[in-house]
Amino acid sequence: MQMPTRRAALKVLHWTVVPFFVWFLVVTPADVARVGSWAITLHSVFGLIFVTLALIWTADLLWRGLASRPGPKLTGRARQIHRPLHLTLIWGLFGVAFTGFLLGLTASRVLMAGTVLPIAPPLGLETANHWVGVIHTVEFYGLGAVAAFHAAYHIWRHVRLRDNALRIMTPKPLQRFL
Repeated sequence: MQMPTRRAALKVLHWTVVPFFVWFLVVTPADVARVGSWAITLHSVFGLIFVTLALIWTADLLWRGLASRPGPKLTGRARQIHRPLHLTLIWGLFGVAFTGFLLGLTASRVLMAGTVLPIAPPLGLETANHWVGVIHTVEFYGLGAVAAFHAAYHIWRHVRLRDNALRIMTPKPLQRFL
């Protein structure tokens, strides 16, 4: 069996991250706590998967660099923001994972990712935990705004410039609709 190309693997990674990202934008730990322990477990498993994907993406960036290129139709300011926008997303995902680790580190009890993996040894730093929680939340919702801009940017490119950037990152079965 042939290994997928880097582009194909990143496409799968991208579209696997998206639903988890949306889940965490919409569903908070307080929401799942009201549903029951099974929902807390599911949310935790989703968190572990999301962080694993974020770390894989960051590792790929560090190992092989940014995969996306601006393309010939992109000029001016739109071309200038291409690289920083994509780097902000990938490093932002890493930052969310890192502050999640810091939440576990500063907690008063052991927090488990996916109910199987201890996030960090808890140090019981209540004030630090509060501030890390604030940073984690602001960072995540700020990254959500960047992701919304990213989506709008690629839709704009597709509609206005008629380039292939959106088509390239869309799964093959959906490309015919673009």
